[in-house]
Amino acid sequence: MRDDNDVPVVLLHGVGLDRNVWQRVERLLRSPSLALDLPGHGTRPPLQEPTSVTEMAADVAARMPPGPVHLVGFSLGSLIAQQIALDHLERVRTLTCVSSVCARTEDESAAVATRLQNARRDLPASMETALQRWFPDEDGTDWQAQREETRPVLMANNPVSYAHAYAVFATADRELADRLPAIAAPTLAVTGESDPGSTPEMSHRIAARIPDTEVVIVPGARHMLPVTHPEVLVGHLDHLIHQSERNQP
Repeated sequence: MRDDNDVPVVLLHGVGLDRNVWQRVERLLRSPSLALDLPGHGTRPPLQEPTSVTEMAADVAARMPPGPVHLVGFSLGSLIAQQIALDHLERVRTLTCVSSVCARTEDESAAVATRLQNARRDLPASMETALQRWFPDEDGTDWQAQREETRPVLMANNPVSYAHAYAVFATADRELADRLPAIAAPTLAVTGESDPGSTPEMSHRIAARIPDTEVVIVPGARHMLPVTHPEVLVGHLDHLIHQSERNQP
């Protein structure tokens, strides 16, 4: 069995983004890492028809390194990571859910459905709204550089492909909720204190379902933890990996 120092960290990004969102995290990680583009994103072909979290997870799992991995998902990537952890119990050494939704209420589901409708109607305007939600001017931090870094990635999305991926993000959490207790991997659920979409309550919902879960709420943070708080995220991820190594037979 490989030492956990040699077990790779596989990083899955959020909807509309690409693997480069993890650059800051990868520079800080002590373990080998591989950031993958999700189906329909980055270097992957656009999605031409509706898809599901199961199909997206199967695509990602086929491109992961062989053997066990430490699996980290951000936002939509977290839902895909959860599906992989359910489908490949033996391969996921640890699971980290970053800024993850879980078991949305009716009101929360209605809100994300409205965002999907807005994206279908006017994608550029929807992306600008997302940038302001992720990097707001009013929180006292100058996020201009982060907005300018992220904007071209968002604007490069194929509108049809993005809508298919966002539909999975908008619905898969409720599909997965009742299945999460079957996940056996030690799990970290981490989100920002001020994330309006992937709320602290949702991280606690994950912990209520996945047996061995630690919840971390990052003070003052919003959604884009891999960009805004990579040091905090890597610190908790390193701790999870170290603990899993100690518990290996």
